[in-house]
Amino acid sequence: MSYEAKSFDHLLGIEGLSDGMLNNHFGLYAGYVANTNKLVEELGKYQVEGLTADPQYAELKRRFGWEFDGMRLHELYFGNLTKEKAEFSEDSILGIQIKKDFGSSENWQKEYLATGAMRGIGWVVLYFDFFAQKLFNVWIGEHDGGHLAGAFPILVMDVFEHAYILDYGTKKADYISAFMKIIDWKVLNDRYDWATKISEVKPAGIDHFGCRC
Repeated sequence: MSYEAKSFDHLLGIEGLSDGMLNNHFGLYAGYVANTNKLVEELGKYQVEGLTADPQYAELKRRFGWEFDGMRLHELYFGNLTKEKAEFSEDSILGIQIKKDFGSSENWQKEYLATGAMRGIGWVVLYFDFFAQKLFNVWIGEHDGGHLAGAFPILVMDVFEHAYILDYGTKKADYISAFMKIIDWKVLNDRYDWATKISEVKPAGIDHFGCRC
C-alpha cells in the first residue's frame, strides 16, 4: 500500500495566497506523503520479522499518526479552498446546522476566528460529531493531538507559520481573513452531507457505540 501526493496546482493564482507560498506548502505536504509511505514500509518489516516489542517499532508507530495526519489534514485544507466565488448560504444544509448549533452564522464565524487567533501553531477544524449530530470548532495543536473521536472534519484551516509567514509575516489575523474569503462552501456542504449520511448507517440493533440495546 502506498499513498500518492495529490496535485493542488489548480489553486495557483488564488486570491490572498501567493504562488511562492503555495508551492512551498505543496512541497511540505508531499513530504508528509513520502514519510507516511516510508513508515508503512518500515512498520511492515518489523511486523514480518516479529520485532513488534522492539522500542524502535514503538517509536515508529507513535510517529505514524504525526505523518499521516500531516498528510490528510493538508489534503482537507487545500481541498476546501477555491478560486471561484462560493458564498456561504444560511439556507444550505450546513448553514442550517451551523445556526442550530451556534445560534447564528455570525456566532460560528466569531468563534472560529477566535480559535484561529489563539497563540500557537496548529489547525482549526470545524468538526461534525457523528454521535451527537453536532458541530464543534476545535483547536488541533499538533497533527495527531486534539482530534475528536467519532467526528468528521468539515472545514480545516492550517495555522502553522508555514501557511502564512511568507506572505503575511507575523500578521496571522490578515492570513485568517484572507482564508475566510476563499473557502469552498460547496465542498463543505458536500462533506457535511456525506457525514450526515454515514452517521445514519448502522447495523440493526446496534447503536453508534457498537453495543446491542
